[in-house]
Amino acid sequence: RVNLSTVSEFVLVGLSDAPEVRFLLFVLFLVIYLATMAGNITILIAMGTDSRLHNPMYFFLGNLSLLDILCPTITVPKMLEALLLENKVISFTGCMLQHFFLIDVVGTEIFLLAVMAYDRYVAICHPLQYVNIVSLKLCAHLAVGTWVVGFFNSLLHTSLIFTLSFCDSNEVNQYYCDIPPMLALSCSPTYSRELVFLVVAGVLGSAAFVVTLMSYIYILVAILYMKSSESRHKAFSTCGSHLTVVCLFYGTTICTYVRPSSTYSPHQDRVVSMLYGILTPLLNPIIYSLRNKEVKCALSRLISHAGT
Repeated sequence: RVNLSTVSEFVLVGLSDAPEVRFLLFVLFLVIYLATMAGNITILIAMGTDSRLHNPMYFFLGNLSLLDILCPTITVPKMLEALLLENKVISFTGCMLQHFFLIDVVGTEIFLLAVMAYDRYVAICHPLQYVNIVSLKLCAHLAVGTWVVGFFNSLLHTSLIFTLSFCDSNEVNQYYCDIPPMLALSCSPTYSRELVFLVVAGVLGSAAFVVTLMSYIYILVAILYMKSSESRHKAFSTCGSHLTVVCLFYGTTICTYVRPSSTYSPHQDRVVSMLYGILTPLLNPIIYSLRNKEVKCALSRLISHAGT
C-alpha cells in the first residue's frame, strides 16, 4: 500500500497575526539574522586569512560558523516573508527540502560538538602528543564524517516523514517544517515511525553525548591537577565557552526531538526552536570565538587591513 498525500502545499502558522506586532517581529528577527550572518562570516574570513589560526581547533570552529550560517538561513527568510508579506504558504517540495536541510544541519552540529570536545581533550590531557594525534588528515576525516552522518540521518528522517499521508489539514503549527508538527499533522499512523526516530536519535545522540561528556570529565580532572593557576584559567576559559554552547544546543534539541508526539506543544516548541535555530547561531561567535584572544587579534588585524 502506498500512502499518497492529497496536500500539495502547507500553511506555516506564524508568530503573530497582529499587523503592529508582525512588523516589530520582522525588524527584530531581521536584525538578529543580519547580525548572525555578519558575525559568523567575519569569523570565517578571519580564520581563512590568518595563518596563525590554521590549526585543528580553529578548523572545527570554522565548520561550526558555517553551520551557524546555514541553520537560520534555512528557516528565517521564509519566516520574514510571512511576517512582512503575510505569505505563509510553502509547497510540499519546499517544505520537504526545508525539513531535510534543517535536520541535516542540526545533526551535523551535534556530531561536530562531540569532535570539538575530543579535540580539546587531546589538547589538554595529551599536549605533547597533540600534533601527532590530531593531524590534518584526521581533522579532515572527522569533519567530513560529521557532515556525512548528518546527511544520512536527515535523509532517513525526511523519507519517513514525507511518505506519510497529509489529508485533513495543511496548517503546520510552527514557522518552519519540523518533525513534531509534521507528525501531528499527518492522518497516517505514526507510532512505528516515532519509534524509529527515538531509536535513531537515542543511538546517534547518545554516542555523541557520551563522547562529549567523557571528554569533559577527563578535561576537568586534568585541569584540577594543573599546578599553574594561569594554565587552569586558560583551560577553563576555552572549555567553558565550548561547554556553554554544548549545554544550550543539547538542551534545546533534546526538548524538541527526543519525546513522543503526544507531548507536542506548538507554543512551547516555537520558543524552544528559536533558542537553537536563531539565538544559538547568534551567540556562538560571541561565546566561542570573540572571547578567544587569538581570534580577537585576528579580527583586529583583519579590520586594520580592510581599513588600509
